[in-house]
Amino acid sequence: MADGNPLKQILKTSLPAVIDLSSQTIMWTIEAILVAQLGAAIFAGVGMANQITVVILTVLLTFIVGASLLVTRYVGANEQQMANHVLAQALILGIILSIIISLVLYYGAPNLFKLIRESDNHSNLTTELSRVFAEQAGVTYLRTVAIFVPLILTNFLAVGIIRGAGDTHLSMLVNIIINSLNLVLAPTLIFGLFIFPRLEVHGAALALGISHSIGFLVTLYLLRTRKSVLFLSFKELASPNFETFKRLFKLGIPTTVEQMVWATGMLVVTSYAAYAGVTVLATHQIFVRIQTILSMAYLGFGMGAMTLMGKSLGAEQHRLAEKTAHTASRVVFVFVILVTIITISFSRTLISIFTTEKKILEMGAICIVMFAITQIPKAMNGVIIGSLRGCGDLKWLMWTTIFGVFVFEIGFNWGFLILLENSVFLLFALWAVQGVDEGIRFLLNYWRFKGGKWKFIDNL
Repeated sequence: MADGNPLKQILKTSLPAVIDLSSQTIMWTIEAILVAQLGAAIFAGVGMANQITVVILTVLLTFIVGASLLVTRYVGANEQQMANHVLAQALILGIILSIIISLVLYYGAPNLFKLIRESDNHSNLTTELSRVFAEQAGVTYLRTVAIFVPLILTNFLAVGIIRGAGDTHLSMLVNIIINSLNLVLAPTLIFGLFIFPRLEVHGAALALGISHSIGFLVTLYLLRTRKSVLFLSFKELASPNFETFKRLFKLGIPTTVEQMVWATGMLVVTSYAAYAGVTVLATHQIFVRIQTILSMAYLGFGMGAMTLMGKSLGAEQHRLAEKTAHTASRVVFVFVILVTIITISFSRTLISIFTTEKKILEMGAICIVMFAITQIPKAMNGVIIGSLRGCGDLKWLMWTTIFGVFVFEIGFNWGFLILLENSVFLLFALWAVQGVDEGIRFLLNYWRFKGGKWKFIDNL
């Protein structure tokens, strides 16, 4: 961290992370486009399965965030052996947990889909048959993915720690390989191209599982051949250290609670959209898909800020850390303004990528301006969160997220659901509330960072 040019460091660390994280969500979006060809109800069901998966994935953030914070400090302080130790201990916990999650997803999938509800007085898209198709598609997808979950989640954890250590070019490489494979396998197995049978939803899940399993092998190779700043020792992997476990939990649990609350809140909002009918749900899922891609770009810059903050603090360069955070915020502001303009300008084209159904296109056209405006506070908040996370101010982030989700995402949106249940403006209101939530939390987080208390946090 001797380089005094924070813009150069932010771009060097963040841009590969943006490509890395975005490649996964772009592939999810392509998968969604392919699945949408099977019908709106199936699209809605698989979309909900993916949101359930996101909720489950956040459990691993305990170890990714905890390990990343420790690793960046150790790397910044040139304590390489301790950084490798933290990697191995985090993977021990991740492997155990991934097996448990696999069993929960496989056997619990039918119950998880009880969130989908339809009324009998909606249009023909929202009949009981549509609801059944959505549930069946979601359960099939989730159960198939569950078979591969131990490899998927272990790789997710390892790549997350590699990324957090600053090797974003390697995490980018792994995810590009995974998603390139998935890009070939998904249409082949969904529609039965060449000599393969048509497997539809089952094929989409198989493509995901196979490509991520190969990605796991690539990650293992990188960690064992010293291509990364980190090295995975099998001896360490076979030697659990409960003191390190304790540190990982202590650091990671606030972020896991934060992300679990947020993801669960988003799932509740999705259930509100589902209650209003498959048309509202399908349109909402399109916006969620678009925002997921954009959020990965924001997260990439936030990850860059977190990594550089951690390394700067490990090297005891507080002034550089602060300068880096401000530079990251300016870069992402320019980026999100361009994103907002493009989203509004090409709104109908964006929606029509997913579907040509008239009702969905009409509803999307009404709501997409609010969706686009919401991206501004969301992006700015994402970067300031990364900066606060890098300096260990984790409990603050947890409590502000809990406040936002329960007051705005669940509370206010429930009120709008009662008032606007059968109205097209319900979806508009759902995204407006998210914009207000992100805006208020950004102001709170910015105030916290400007206050400078992060300079005196010592919880690592």
